[in-house]
Amino acid sequence: MIRALSTAATGMEAQQTKIDVVANNLANVSTAGFKKSRADFADLLYETIRQPGTSAAQGREVPVGIQIGHGVELAATQTVFSTGQMRQTQNPLDLAIEGKGFFRVTTPDGQAAYTRAGTFKIDSQGQVTTSDGNLLDPPITVPADASKLTIARDGTVSVVVGNQTTPTQLGQIQIASFANEAGLEKLGRNLYRETAASGSPRQGNPGSNELGTVAQGFLEMSNVKMVEEMIELITGQRAYEASSRVIKAADDMLQATARLR
Repeated sequence: MIRALSTAATGMEAQQTKIDVVANNLANVSTAGFKKSRADFADLLYETIRQPGTSAAQGREVPVGIQIGHGVELAATQTVFSTGQMRQTQNPLDLAIEGKGFFRVTTPDGQAAYTRAGTFKIDSQGQVTTSDGNLLDPPITVPADASKLTIARDGTVSVVVGNQTTPTQLGQIQIASFANEAGLEKLGRNLYRETAASGSPRQGNPGSNELGTVAQGFLEMSNVKMVEEMIELITGQRAYEASSRVIKAADDMLQATARLR
């Protein structure tokens, strides 16, 4: 069997995966806080027919060897945490992180999760939650008769309660950072979870210890750039077509060999 058949097949599988990643990026071009992914590839093992540097006749050294590769494999799908464009919404519960960090929330099963999407809401009990009902951690509860909700750049939450004229502080929003953000596990619904690869979270007040600050009335949009993704889509499609042509050429060679008499 011609080795090119299986080698080209790995190339087609790799480019199909790349296009799958690009498709997910484009699908989330309008998702607040979304971070695009990138497919990384690595070449497979090589069959060594002659080792470089081996001795040839009369004690001479072979300067180069003979190694034949077996194709490509998917090495990783890396999340790119570059900052997305900030969009002003004038909604007091829309928050964006300017710089490094994540909002920490608590899922219904009590687990900690992290997000860059600051589309917060207030539930029937006055608790600040995500759109899916995940509670902000540390929790913030807004009184029913509160007005003029203000969130400072350092995360301090203040409101005017009832007929009072002096703002009352309800608490302070904290954000967390990780040594290796790319090691976070994606949970969907704009959420991430810490892993052994990401390291433990370092939580603190916004603006401290190199953490980003909070911008009220803004949302960080997706960091997907459509032009870049369309270029990746075209190159992936052309590479897929090239690998399919290799399979066609290898098939023609096998067909020619089978016709020999």
